[in-house]
Amino acid sequence: MRRTPPVGRNRSSRGARAVVRARADARRGARERQGFPVHHGLGVAAAYAWRLLVVGVVAYVVFALLGKLQLVAVALFLALVITAVLRPLADLLARRMPRTPAVIISILGSILVVLGVMALVGRVVAGESGSLGHEFAGGLGRIERWLEGSPFHLSHAVLSGLQGKVVTFVSDHRSVLISSALSGAGRAVEFVTGLVLALFCSLFFIRSGDRFWRWFQELMPESARDPWDRGGRAAWRTFAGYTRGIIIVAGTNAVLVGIALYVLGVPLALPLTLLEFFAAFIPLVGSPVALGVATVVALATRGPVVAIIVLALIVVIGQLEGHVLHPLVLSWAVRLHPVVVAISVIAGSILAGVTGAVVAVPMVSVAWSVISELRADPEPEPSGRSPSAREP
Repeated sequence: MRRTPPVGRNRSSRGARAVVRARADARRGARERQGFPVHHGLGVAAAYAWRLLVVGVVAYVVFALLGKLQLVAVALFLALVITAVLRPLADLLARRMPRTPAVIISILGSILVVLGVMALVGRVVAGESGSLGHEFAGGLGRIERWLEGSPFHLSHAVLSGLQGKVVTFVSDHRSVLISSALSGAGRAVEFVTGLVLALFCSLFFIRSGDRFWRWFQELMPESARDPWDRGGRAAWRTFAGYTRGIIIVAGTNAVLVGIALYVLGVPLALPLTLLEFFAAFIPLVGSPVALGVATVVALATRGPVVAIIVLALIVVIGQLEGHVLHPLVLSWAVRLHPVVVAISVIAGSILAGVTGAVVAVPMVSVAWSVISELRADPEPEPSGRSPSAREP
């Protein structure tokens, strides 16, 4: 037997449907009165689209300006790196002497250390240059015999033809190589200029960076000072932590590689160690490239067995860096997934070459830390103290 719904419930359901239809008709009528009937979802998508276009235009203009002022941007980035590394030393010395002499001593002492290391490397290369020529010549002969034997079985004619093509290419493109060398000399002048500018800026950043930041905050409206203060402090904590951590990681990799190359008897162990140190500043990519150069040197001077051992260091150093050093040293400063790190490095190298690959990860880490800090609830301030009056 069919059950009849109660009269009150039936009336209430019909009334609710009528209200929904009336609201829909009202929205439709409003759109028709405006002259362009647009679906609600399309309107929301259009609103997001034009805002994203504005953001994209602003980002393009910023990157275009940075491209035009690349020397200044790189110098400021290097100044921030120097500040992050030397400020703890300057603060320690400032406990026993005035701030200005402490900053000058820390910067000049670091310059002397770097120049001493470079002089030592140059002396090692000059001392081994005489014997290296004979070793490379004999090594090339050993490599040819190795390629002619098992398992490659390349013919002598093929190898001779390859050498002839290399010589022909160099002779045909001699003017291009010379112009590249001259442009490299121009790059060296730009590098020295940027380095001097970076040292000049870092001198003031280390001495009175806090006053610069407070002066910048005073230019902001009162309501915007607290978010800017929180975001700026989060950015500096992340950047300084990443800089100090990556130096520790690079130093550890360089020490391990230097010990291995010295034990294996590979020539130019000290220059290759220094190359490994600087290459480690490019995550995931730098260390394998530096060890690849060391493998070529080992193959030409010590034969395929030692070269294979050096090649195995790529796997060992990569595992140590990815599973031990980065989690222990950089986990508190950089909380990025390895996929994000890899994409950042590749995108940075496409946009700005080696410089972009170096600065990509710290910039993405800083942006992520600022967003996370601004999304979090601000800490309550003590009574009677304004947010802009906080000391670092």
